Amino acid sequence: MQSSLQGKSVIVTGATKGIGKGIARVFAQKGARVVIAGRNAIGGEATAAELRGHVEPGRKNTVTFVQADVTDRAQVEALVAKTVSLYGGLDILCANAGAFPSAKIPDLTEAAWDALFATNVRSLFTCVQVALPHLRKSAAGRVVITSSITGPVTGYPGWAHYGATKAAQLGFLRTAAIELARDGITVNAVLPGNIYTEGLAEVGADYINATKAAIPLGKLGTVDDIGHAAAFLASPEAGFITGQALVVDGGQILPECPAALTA
Repeated sequence: MQSSLQGKSVIVTGATKGIGKGIARVFAQKGARVVIAGRNAIGGEATAAELRGHVEPGRKNTVTFVQADVTDRAQVEALVAKTVSLYGGLDILCANAGAFPSAKIPDLTEAAWDALFATNVRSLFTCVQVALPHLRKSAAGRVVITSSITGPVTGYPGWAHYGATKAAQLGFLRTAAIELARDGITVNAVLPGNIYTEGLAEVGADYINATKAAIPLGKLGTVDDIGHAAAFLASPEAGFITGQALVVDGGQILPECPAALTA
């Protein structure tokens, strides 16, 4: 167990499934006190119960689900207040909640564009702003953002709006890291490549196999891979790292062209 995270109070948004669930599981295994936030009450309670099975018997009460829609400021305020009430403070905010709908530019509506920015970008700002007074009280406040290689580094047809939100998150990160540094708070991001989740499984085997072939390590990442990266950035060991974006993609963005993998 990474004892440096033992007893730390953590919120992971969008944690009822997928990458968020993986992040929450890793933090719980490392001894943190975790609040899983999400809109789906049934899925959230089931996830919290599952993750409690991954921790030591005496710590079963340190994984809790709190229902919250992070696009609603009042619900974010209630989420943070509940966390502080449960665990006596807040040390780490993992801003993971997000959506990735697909629509090519001719079919993309302004309403869909605005809705995705509300979910992926405005919610990030809201969560950080609401959490900030409590992070300031922590001995080592941390913000870890789940961005993506799509947008900041790569592009893919149908994800112009998604890529724009993920690039916007990094624009927010760089200035937030400067502003929050005076309070001893670090702000960093994890940029996942193709990670095997429920959502990716729905895309189909052809896409998954083609993606594996484009990754130098020859496999998709796991949600725990992202969880371990987030846990490192949230740890005291990463205390002198801020404003950075850590790519976790099995080398996916490295090849100059597909032939580079067989040269």
